Amino acid sequence: MTRSAGTRPELTRPMRPAPAVTRRLIRKETRGDLPMLVCLAVLVLVLTALCAWAPALAGRQEDRALRQRVAAAQAQAPLISLSTTPEIFNTSPPTVDMATLLAAGRTLTHPLSGGAARHLSFTGGGSYDYDPASLLSPRPPGPANTSTQLTVSYLPSARPHLRYVSGRAPADHTPLATAPQIGLSQATAQALGVRTGSRLSLEFVKTPGAQTVAPHAELVVSGVYRTTTTTDDFWTGRETLDQPSRYPAERSTGTVLAVRGLVGRDAADLLAGAGVGGPRVTWQLRADLSGAALDRARALTGPLSHYGADLSAALCQGSDWVTGDISCQVGGQSTQSLLVTDSLTPLLTTFTAQDQQARALATYAVDALAAVALATVAVAVRLLLRRRQPHLRLQRARGASTARLVLLRCAVAWPVVLVAALLGWAAGRALAPTGTSGSPQPLPAALVTVVVLLTVPLMTWLAVREPRRPGRLRRTRRKAAVGRRVVLELTVLLATAAGVLALRSQGPDGILGAVPVLVALAVVLILLRVYPLVLRLVLRQTRRGRGVVGFVGAARAAHDAPATGLALFVLVLTLGTAVFGGLVQRTVDDGLATGAAWSTGADASATVAGIVTPAGTAGAGGTVTPAGAGTVVPETGTPTGIRTALQHLRTLDLAGQTDGAVVSQVAVITVDPRQLAALAPKSPLAAALRSGLTTPPGTRTGASTPLPSFLSSGLRASERTGGFTTTIVTQGQPPVNLTLKPVGTLTPAELRDPLLGPITAQIPAGTPMLITTAAAEHLLPQQASGSTVLLLKGGGRVDGSAAPSPTALRSTAAKALGPLAQIRVRSETLSTLRADGLTQGLGTIYTTSSILAALSGLLALALELTLTSHERSRTTSFLRTLGLGGKEAGAIHFLQLLPLAVASAVGGTLLGLLEPRLLAGTLDLRQFTGGPAQPALHTDYSLTLALVAGVTALILAAAATETVLARRRRLGAVLRLT
Repeated sequence: MTRSAGTRPELTRPMRPAPAVTRRLIRKETRGDLPMLVCLAVLVLVLTALCAWAPALAGRQEDRALRQRVAAAQAQAPLISLSTTPEIFNTSPPTVDMATLLAAGRTLTHPLSGGAARHLSFTGGGSYDYDPASLLSPRPPGPANTSTQLTVSYLPSARPHLRYVSGRAPADHTPLATAPQIGLSQATAQALGVRTGSRLSLEFVKTPGAQTVAPHAELVVSGVYRTTTTTDDFWTGRETLDQPSRYPAERSTGTVLAVRGLVGRDAADLLAGAGVGGPRVTWQLRADLSGAALDRARALTGPLSHYGADLSAALCQGSDWVTGDISCQVGGQSTQSLLVTDSLTPLLTTFTAQDQQARALATYAVDALAAVALATVAVAVRLLLRRRQPHLRLQRARGASTARLVLLRCAVAWPVVLVAALLGWAAGRALAPTGTSGSPQPLPAALVTVVVLLTVPLMTWLAVREPRRPGRLRRTRRKAAVGRRVVLELTVLLATAAGVLALRSQGPDGILGAVPVLVALAVVLILLRVYPLVLRLVLRQTRRGRGVVGFVGAARAAHDAPATGLALFVLVLTLGTAVFGGLVQRTVDDGLATGAAWSTGADASATVAGIVTPAGTAGAGGTVTPAGAGTVVPETGTPTGIRTALQHLRTLDLAGQTDGAVVSQVAVITVDPRQLAALAPKSPLAAALRSGLTTPPGTRTGASTPLPSFLSSGLRASERTGGFTTTIVTQGQPPVNLTLKPVGTLTPAELRDPLLGPITAQIPAGTPMLITTAAAEHLLPQQASGSTVLLLKGGGRVDGSAAPSPTALRSTAAKALGPLAQIRVRSETLSTLRADGLTQGLGTIYTTSSILAALSGLLALALELTLTSHERSRTTSFLRTLGLGGKEAGAIHFLQLLPLAVASAVGGTLLGLLEPRLLAGTLDLRQFTGGPAQPALHTDYSLTLALVAGVTALILAAAATETVLARRRRLGAVLRLT
């Protein structure tokens, strides 16, 4: 290198590659932004993990709920059944191999398509029933019965529920040269006047086209049984196996005695040899919905919709020469066409509607959580940019373009967000339960990640963009800003109103589920309009005072009010979501108690078919002791007792006294109002019935005495002025004309009284109803189609010990109405309702969402307070240089944050209470409670007060923290802040 004299040598600095400079700058920026990047990473990780974990958990709850409903339905009756009738006249002599036919039923699932056969299994091995046969001999005792009809059935599933008191069960393999065997109940044997060893001569219905004379057969009574009490609803629809029934003859005067007996498996073989036509053979299929129950059920409904056609295509061809019906082959036996009864599809349809409502309610909580989390992301990015504001200004002054600054921020934040999203998704997949109908949702996770990624460059561009050149006057620019704000507010308010109207008219969906977030935004905009006005009024009052603390605190709060919009939105939405969730859970919980009370009527209820007079029914104010049936003791001094109230349901045709118009199929309920009043002293229905139906003691009701009655509104509308009459015809007695005198109309509240719950469950919807006194019970007919309900109320001991247990209630009900009674205990029903998968899933979603929203809101508030703490610190530091004391500085910190706490508490509470009222048409909670009507909305005030107190305490803690930090500053730091 050469140089001239007197000149200094030129120093040249080696140039580094531009990429190396950029990487070093990115590393430096990352180290400085590490706290805020961690916040962003945590938020993204939690949100993406929820997208992977929550759907699988919700699917598990849905599967559990569906399995509960299917199990309850299959306990009462099979959801899927196949039935057919064997053709016995295709051979000579007529024959049927019932054992082979019943066993061949297991092959009938093979035509099911799509692998649906794996989810169905046969139960009970099949059963069969003959058409009712006429009993020729012996003739039942008593002149009341003009004929007797005996139904012969083979039902192996009934054997565990029977106990033979004499003889034995009918044999499945009848000894040679002996008659088929039949088992009868004690009540049936007594009504027929037979015992073990007696022979029954029957005349069966002839088969048209194959027989000209009705076939006859003889059965021998092998044993007499007694039914046993069951915890399920096995005896529902099978009451005739225990109790005979009577009904009027169709073509003649008199009464038909209808009974039913059980035979062995090969009884059909022997009866076919006697020329009796084939019975109706039924196979019951049980749905196996273990694992992903909802997916399995949906996979079953498709093949089941064309199951009958598939069976016909696989097994049927040609026609039967006797009936002309299509002929099928099952196990080598010719049969008529196969009938498929599918009750699973309607059950799944009902469950789908309930599940959609649960999903709609859950959508409100999920959308609110997403809004709070994204607002927290915006606050975190704002604080991130505020911390880097001096560096951004310096880089801007050095000539960095807006695009370069935006890309630099993205280069720092985007890798962290992407890594956090991947880690969150992996963690959610690992924690998500497997084998459920729900699956991780990658699309919402990707959407959340993209929104967070785009938030960083958007807010960076807003922070570093070049300011507009002042082309207009300042006043004009201010007017334009005010105009833009008004347009924005009107747009939000109009969108909120349109969303609420659409939600109320067409119900919730994936988009309209975000309407509560719009409602929250509208509430915040209204608060931001009202908030400064209130602070200005407070400022006027404090200006007139003597102290400076209140005035300065109010002035700073009024100055910072427009900048607290995002924090206010987060707090209001968080509080509103928590209050709304508490309201839903409180309403559902109270509705579950109401639904359980409606299902049972009292502490327990027992329902049995027919008009039954139970032994040990107490009179007014009496109790039945659980020690033995029929023991009635006075209420006073009872060590333990169970009050009872009896209700009978009949169906009668009434005629109006005024115009003679006939009202058919009226549900007539007889009750003892004293029993109801003793059972439920605070019931408005019991009080009304007691005042209107009670007759003086010792008064005997006769046919000539008008019976006081309460009517439903529909029945009252058909006869507005007069009463009703009905004619009672009893075999062997002259007709009795009864007059029913209306004394009142049942109000909607009285119709929804729990005392009527079990009895109205037996009445079809829309049936006119009449309630009259039980004193007329001896005048009304004994209908086999009626129902008897016994309500039981457990009375605690006089010494204050516990009331009778559910076991004691069940024992008392079974002893009073027999083993066939359907017994429901309120505590058990309530436990079942609370254990429902949809109800528990909804509660879990709202609890989890509220907790996560609260944590996210707490983070957002802390970040927002950190973001605005510099201005508050400058104010107090300036006042401290003027001689302000430490206590006064703390008071100023508190007064600056107090309006935010009050506004968020008022707005959040208002939002939580307003949303359910606005969305009342879409909040159908009745399906979760099981009650007679939509449950009333009940606010959880304790939770609301706790949330408001928590927000207030949080802001007070922030004020205290800022005060402590301000006191620790030295004079130099205070002067630098000023």
